[in-house]
Amino acid sequence: MRFETFSIKTLTLLGFSLVALPLIAALIYSAAQVDQLAKQGENAVFDSAQLLTLSRVLSDNLNQMERYASQYVILSEQDLLGHYLSQEQQVLTVLNAQSNLYQDSQLLILKDELLHKLIVVQLLIAKHNSIALSLESLQSHFRNLVQINRNISIRINELVSLQAQQVKESAVDVRKTLLNSLFIIPVILCVALFFIVLITKPLKKLTTKIQGLEQGDFDKEIVLQSSPEINEIVYALELMRTRLHALELQKSSFIRHISHELKTPLAAIREGAELLYDHSVGQLNDDQQEISHIIRSSVNRLQRLIEDLLNFNIILDSTSLQDCQQIDISKLIRAVTSENSLAIKRKKLQVTYSASELEVRCNEKQLSVVIDNILSNAIKYSPIGGKISIDIRKANKQLILTIADQGTGIAEEHVKQIFDAFYQGKAPQDNQIKGSGLGLTIVKELLMRINGSIKVISQTQAPSGTCIEINLPDGNR
Repeated sequence: MRFETFSIKTLTLLGFSLVALPLIAALIYSAAQVDQLAKQGENAVFDSAQLLTLSRVLSDNLNQMERYASQYVILSEQDLLGHYLSQEQQVLTVLNAQSNLYQDSQLLILKDELLHKLIVVQLLIAKHNSIALSLESLQSHFRNLVQINRNISIRINELVSLQAQQVKESAVDVRKTLLNSLFIIPVILCVALFFIVLITKPLKKLTTKIQGLEQGDFDKEIVLQSSPEINEIVYALELMRTRLHALELQKSSFIRHISHELKTPLAAIREGAELLYDHSVGQLNDDQQEISHIIRSSVNRLQRLIEDLLNFNIILDSTSLQDCQQIDISKLIRAVTSENSLAIKRKKLQVTYSASELEVRCNEKQLSVVIDNILSNAIKYSPIGGKISIDIRKANKQLILTIADQGTGIAEEHVKQIFDAFYQGKAPQDNQIKGSGLGLTIVKELLMRINGSIKVISQTQAPSGTCIEINLPDGNR
């Protein structure tokens, strides 16, 4: 039976039933056992109290009978005989009550023996007028009656003790039953855990699929066979994935084409602007030289914007996520630094390294764009003759890359805004080319795709500067 194909409603009801029914059955059975024990204890107490009361009454009646019989033998008064007979009737009533209360063979034998002795005494008293009955003989018969009554009391005490022992044994059995019923709890917990896993497992798989969409992985088809409710969500997600994938391809294609179309005429414009600026086609007057400088600066800025646009296209291209490999991050940092060597020399910056030979599993192109953008910003905002420190280390299964400069720093209220698209902070005084405001946005998006994070620590007061800390998953193997 494939429980995964059941609806969540059915699984919930089935799980609740399998958990609740054993508990209810155990509770009902335990309640019945306790109720039976309570009734047994109640009956035992009531019967024991009645037996002891009847035994005491029987002893009192026999004592009264002996006194009336002795007085009758001596005084021969009919009133005394009447009292004797009345007490005898009460003894018979008590004996019948004892027999009805507890059917015990030994108690019945003692009862019959006591009745026989009473009949003998009654016959002797009835013949008292014709046969001289000595007081000693009468008391001898009553001593036998007292002994029989004592045996009855002993037997009653034995029956009370036996009943108490039965109640105690029943209580022990009920206690064992209750303790044994506790073993059903682990079983119930296992059943509950089983259904929790059944319900949450497809949800976790669905969460993984959604996270893939969040990271731009639109190439993999979303397929998941589960409950009808989950299947409906999967179907909706698959429709959304196909539409997002098509939209992403359109965006990437548009950006590639427009960037290519812009770069082709831009190259000719830049070449012409450089020829004018370098006086390759003749000397320019001051006004012409200023116009040439503006054209040259604008062309350079336009080129930077196109490059940022191409970099931004990288984060839209989900296929690049598949090209992961082991990267020597120290080597990659030096390569990016080398690409920015002209800007570093122009500002006479000192770049220091404190990096071990560590590897990370990542997309090299994406990580290169991340490092290049951060290093470019550090160069851009560093003062002439300043220092840029690059450090990489391993801690808590993370690779930590820090790039620190000695620039003017970022005000606290602007730190959270620097990752917003097209946001541009205050430009440095010696900056000739205005940025696009996409650099750190690209960095954050790319880091999110490779499960990394970024942290900004900035100081505007002397000693000022900004430290960018990047955390990457440890890719060493």
